[in-house]
Amino acid sequence: MLTRFTVTNLGAANDAMVRSKQRERTVPLPETVTSVPGYPNKLSVFKMAASKFWQVRCWVAGRTHRRSTQTQSLRTAQSYARQFYELLLVQHHSSTCPAHFSASLTEAGSKPIKPHQTFGALVAQMFANEQARHDRGEFSIGSLQVLRNRLDAHILPRWAKKSAPDIDYQALLDFTQFLSTSMSTITVSQYLVIVRKVLIHAVAVGALDKLPEFPKIKITTNSRGAFTPSEYWKIARTARKLRNVLHPECRSVLRSTYKLRHAEQRMPPDVAWAIVFMINSFIRPGDLKTLKHRHVEIVRGQNTYLRLADIAGNEEAWQAYRHIAACCSHLRTDLQATTATRTRKGR
Repeated sequence: MLTRFTVTNLGAANDAMVRSKQRERTVPLPETVTSVPGYPNKLSVFKMAASKFWQVRCWVAGRTHRRSTQTQSLRTAQSYARQFYELLLVQHHSSTCPAHFSASLTEAGSKPIKPHQTFGALVAQMFANEQARHDRGEFSIGSLQVLRNRLDAHILPRWAKKSAPDIDYQALLDFTQFLSTSMSTITVSQYLVIVRKVLIHAVAVGALDKLPEFPKIKITTNSRGAFTPSEYWKIARTARKLRNVLHPECRSVLRSTYKLRHAEQRMPPDVAWAIVFMINSFIRPGDLKTLKHRHVEIVRGQNTYLRLADIAGNEEAWQAYRHIAACCSHLRTDLQATTATRTRKGR
């Protein structure tokens, strides 16, 4: 005879003891687990109670790999996760495929077996080559960072899981049309240069037979107009007049729009000197920020003057400087004539 028992407790007998135990500090917090766009779901970033940084976790070659990204920014953590995943794929491929793999034949007279690599793995190898070029001084850190940013922005999310032969003319044309909706022709062309660099590496390692045809991009440049001598004088005089003058906008607008603090609301007196210095030395504002005392040397002779040390020791830079000086000699002449006229008039 069956007896029906009334269930009054839905939990297990040891529920109170188990649930009272705190969660392990290294266990991922479920609400923070985030996938990486364009990559398999087995690659994700998460946070845990034991660290303030994002962690990366992925499943490669039958085991789970975890590492700290050393950043609290989700976007930076996802970029690190992409590089980490691509590096693991390259290491796994190197360990499973010997160096003579591409030369092995399945049968007598048959074609060599091509190693299968994803586009993301080829990007990792190409980026490692560019990193080595930077270490040798052939590639600037700024260019390397731009390359990384563009790979993470549009290239890897679109093609990371695809193979190199899948990147044909139609795929490149669709990619070009997608970028053209929000970018200039120069930027679109630079993106295609990066894709071409990856595919050239794919041909070199045997993952691709030949390069596909690339869409033609007509680059249009907008040259910047130069100031006239009178405009140069007007800029310098206005900068001098505005020394220590308060910004016309109120403090709230400065904070929200221009990100200026209260101490930065007045025009610094050094701006006028910086403008005159850039006019006479032909350097850009970006170069002015990195200029140090060691970059300037004092030349003493019949005339005493200052000279940029980097230009002094670089013959190519000297040739470029002479070319600029020759092109702008008429500007110097006009400025000197204007100065002499103003001096005669007693201004």
